Amino acid sequence: MGALSSISDFYDKLMNEFSHTIIGYEEEIRLSLAGLLAKGHILLEGVPGIAKTTIAKALAKGLNLKEKKGFQRVQCTPDLMPADVVGTLIYDPKKMDFRPHFGPVFTNFLLVDEINRAVPRTQSALLQAMQEKEVTIGGTTHLLKEPFFVIATQNPIEQEGTYPLPEAQLDRFIMKVKMGYPETFEDEIKILDLHETRLTEPVEEFETIINDPLRMCDMQLVVAEKVAVPPLIKRYITEIVRYSRVREEVSWGSSPRAGIFLMKSAKAYAALSGRNVVQLEDVDNVAYSVLNHRIILKAEKIIEGVQPEDVISGILEIARKTVTKTV
Repeated sequence: MGALSSISDFYDKLMNEFSHTIIGYEEEIRLSLAGLLAKGHILLEGVPGIAKTTIAKALAKGLNLKEKKGFQRVQCTPDLMPADVVGTLIYDPKKMDFRPHFGPVFTNFLLVDEINRAVPRTQSALLQAMQEKEVTIGGTTHLLKEPFFVIATQNPIEQEGTYPLPEAQLDRFIMKVKMGYPETFEDEIKILDLHETRLTEPVEEFETIINDPLRMCDMQLVVAEKVAVPPLIKRYITEIVRYSRVREEVSWGSSPRAGIFLMKSAKAYAALSGRNVVQLEDVDNVAYSVLNHRIILKAEKIIEGVQPEDVISGILEIARKTVTKTV
């Protein structure tokens, strides 16, 4: 339990720093961190001005990745080319040969801001990096260094000048974490208090929690090896994934990869509490973010206003009843 307790201690310290930087969004931050511990990539979705980019920057600083090119940011625009992300070959007149110029993807923590503003061919340039942790430039494959993860942001309300991510690209993200407006009146007052006398963003004062970024790799290994998934939980995850394919509201349900990501995310979520065994509640807590972009609703249901979260709620209820009957 020692390694797991160090993860929960790290999480407590990180959230203490976030309490001085971000007002609210504790669950969204926890989900994002769980996704990173599960060795996945995160898509943050929300309207402008709710601290999506700030959360990503704060995570990078807390993980000691802000220095020495451990953190890179790509601001997506329609004229952003694939070479601007992964790199290209540049001619060297002295050597009379081409040499690779590595793009910002060669980092530990890549923030892709407003990813849906990039054209599809630029979005697809991230596919190989996100899935295989490698990039091909001029026929030569280059491995990315560990840890490597992507946090992308997108604004769901603007349609003009944006390019919705195709399902294949969305599936590379272990979670799509949806962020809404602050929940309470008091939270909005606290936000004003936080910024009343500041000339810089609060994230500039965010303290580094770990000294060596490679500790993130160690924590990922602990989650993978030390957190157990009982047979009941595996049946629950399987029921969830299979039920998602037969719901009458759904055109396409979740693939086996969704089940894998659901299990890994639940393991990481449990580890953040210092537990070495996944519980049903851990699966429930990550299910919405893991599945909301992996369930394709029928067109008529979308027109009726049905949301993926509505369907997921029904799936969880049926799946839990099914597995608890077998106990």
